[in-house]
Amino acid sequence: MNWKELYENGSSIFGGAVSGGLDSCTVTHWLNENGVQVHCFTVDLGQPDEENLQAVVDRMLACGASQATILPGKELLADAGLKVLQAQARYEGGYWNTTGIARPVTVKAILDSLKNDNINVLFHGATGRGNDQVRFQLTSNMLQPDLDVYAPWRDQEFLDKFPGRKEMIEYCELNNLPIRPAKESRYSTDANFLGLTHEAGDLEDVSISPDFVEPGMGVWPWDAPDKPEYVTIYWDQGVPKSINGTKMDLTGIFHEANIIAGRNGVGIGTHVVENRFVGIKSRGIYESPGMELLGKTWEYVLQFVLDRRAREFYSNLSNVISTQIYQGYWLDTATTSALAALSPIVSMVTGTIQVKLYKGNIFFDSLDDSIEKMPFSLYTDDGSMEAMGGYDHKDAEGFLNVLGISAKNLGKRQMRDSI
Repeated sequence: MNWKELYENGSSIFGGAVSGGLDSCTVTHWLNENGVQVHCFTVDLGQPDEENLQAVVDRMLACGASQATILPGKELLADAGLKVLQAQARYEGGYWNTTGIARPVTVKAILDSLKNDNINVLFHGATGRGNDQVRFQLTSNMLQPDLDVYAPWRDQEFLDKFPGRKEMIEYCELNNLPIRPAKESRYSTDANFLGLTHEAGDLEDVSISPDFVEPGMGVWPWDAPDKPEYVTIYWDQGVPKSINGTKMDLTGIFHEANIIAGRNGVGIGTHVVENRFVGIKSRGIYESPGMELLGKTWEYVLQFVLDRRAREFYSNLSNVISTQIYQGYWLDTATTSALAALSPIVSMVTGTIQVKLYKGNIFFDSLDDSIEKMPFSLYTDDGSMEAMGGYDHKDAEGFLNVLGISAKNLGKRQMRDSI
């Protein structure tokens, strides 16, 4: 659907989910030039690349917005981020889904304001080649089915004028719009306090090193201190309650974890060439220091409480939830069911763990697995090579005899020619 159809059908006001970046500035000004009244909404997600969100308001107003509003979103994002941690929802093994989870949080925070302002069109600057268009669309469709979603990057008139970032930069400079200078815009960054996503621009050329990316949440691992730093985190029924003995709320935990992990190069510069939902590959450089620190300590504690069947079940759920988030289905039945199935496992993750951070790495250091400190730990002395525990070595004879029956039959009947 193009903007003219919506406008001619009576929608003269569009509500925009904007970050204040190149796309936001371009789309806002272009719509305003075409007679559309634009109300911009930016959700406060603790964006590390914006020291003052009021600057986004000023930027959008300078680009022609009739109104520009900052909406709260930190607590919503912290709650969602915790669920990502609890599910270990890393897409294709490396990406913590920090942008993927932020999109439904953003849309959910904006929809109430659209209703209050009687706005029935939401626009966003996600491209027609990426994942974010799906996340914006599906979240809006699920939460407010009657809302129209306008995506300029799928409007032929917009595409004719702006085939790519180069033309957008030129347009903004021609109209004196407040964007970063073209020489500085070597790549695009999406930001929230869970992590930064760097892509596009010069990062599309994989023949050159991505070292030109300037970390926004810490330092490259090789620039981290030469001395290890020890960190202690207390988990209580799946929720981090304190760092180094200091109790904090969940948002504070993420903030502190970002600072500590970031200065040690943890979770900085994760490189992933991923499979986008639309069927193409893209290259991203990711920063998620706090998620990496909290996620690794969660994983270490989890190893103590799950038996092998529960662990396999957990891994399957993790894969489902990770893919669901990435593809924009955070709110649907499969995700909510998978999260509900995780609840018994989450409730067992209790313990205080100390890890050692050194130049981008996280090493297990120590943990008190006594029943008082870790009531659900399955780690006992039964596996000891000393004379202790309730496991009798001789009992394994019958166990191996039973296993050996099928192994011998396999060898006699199916593998005889390969021996």
